[in-house]
Amino acid sequence: MQQQQPAVRRGAKTRETTATDDAAANVKRSLADKPPFTLADMKRAIPPHCFRRSVLRSSSYLLRDLSAVAALFYVALVAIPSLPAAGALRVAAWPLYWAAQGCALNSVWVIAHECGHHAFSEHAALDDAVGFALHTALLVPYFSWKHSHRRHHANSASLDRDEVYVPWKASELPAFVRGLHGNAAVRLVLFVLVLVFGFPLYLTCNITGRPYPRLANHYDPYSPIFSGSRERAQVILSDAGIIAFSLVLYHLSSAVGFATLVLVYGVPLLVVNVWLVLITFLHHTDPVVPRYDSGEWDWLRGALATVDRDYGAFLNAAFHNIADTHVVHHLFPSMPHYHAVEATRAIRPVLGEYYRFDDTPIVQAAWRAAKECLYVEPDGSREGVFWFGSNKS
Repeated sequence: MQQQQPAVRRGAKTRETTATDDAAANVKRSLADKPPFTLADMKRAIPPHCFRRSVLRSSSYLLRDLSAVAALFYVALVAIPSLPAAGALRVAAWPLYWAAQGCALNSVWVIAHECGHHAFSEHAALDDAVGFALHTALLVPYFSWKHSHRRHHANSASLDRDEVYVPWKASELPAFVRGLHGNAAVRLVLFVLVLVFGFPLYLTCNITGRPYPRLANHYDPYSPIFSGSRERAQVILSDAGIIAFSLVLYHLSSAVGFATLVLVYGVPLLVVNVWLVLITFLHHTDPVVPRYDSGEWDWLRGALATVDRDYGAFLNAAFHNIADTHVVHHLFPSMPHYHAVEATRAIRPVLGEYYRFDDTPIVQAAWRAAKECLYVEPDGSREGVFWFGSNKS
């Protein structure tokens, strides 16, 4: 097999391009070419045990996460209220709790996501049962999101068929959006709002989702997102789960008070939304990540159009390496997370320059993407390939 070039790296200290625009353009063009390897080539490079799913090992990670969540709930319900009511310690304790519990619940979210990919165990029914329980407790319609997310994996980086983070084409960008986006302060406010509320708005209003001829949402069994009686029945089941858990929350609110419920559960859930949107946005949004129209797109190039990122050793581990092994996840989504780091190392020599890793500090990378990745423009030399255009304002 042809030997590949070193992996594409990008960051504050190491970048995949030289200082010249021409060199950067050449890198972009090479990364959008059809790769000289196949999915089978990558699978052969990965040790076979990486594809094995152990219910015991998966359950041990879930137990770890749930134990952390339970311990933090105890802190919120017992330890923090024992602090002086008007003291600085209590004032400081709540934000620390929200940050910690948001991270712990996001770890649970990732396990539920694995269940949706049948990566938790060898038993699909068990995976769906566990995923349904976990996602419902986080107010996510499990089957509804599972089906739309599967379509995202099947159509990643397609301007016409991808399900989420579908950018405007430059020719279609409304003038008022360009104007708002050109103001840094407005851009910051809008980006924060998207981080906090973007996921529920995606579920309810299809914000940043694939354009459909009518309103698409994850709660309507007849939404254009879904097809077939089985999917529609599972959407109804997901809705029933959300309604049932909402009733549980209502009774908890009656027992402990609405304010306590918001402090203990509501705010950490918003933190989960922030992590979810930030991580997934940065997976698929970067000036070096191409998009393709339906005439040029193919599954392998779409799956490779994602970026691994480093959130630091602690958060990488806490979030089950969802952020720093996303490339291999798109290639082999049913692989359990605890083999993803090893599998990533195994395929990097095969991928060569087609592997994208960015070690830019996350806040810096997020702001760069928010500024430079509002719309896409045609490649100019190849029909059907698009790149994010920079906002020069």
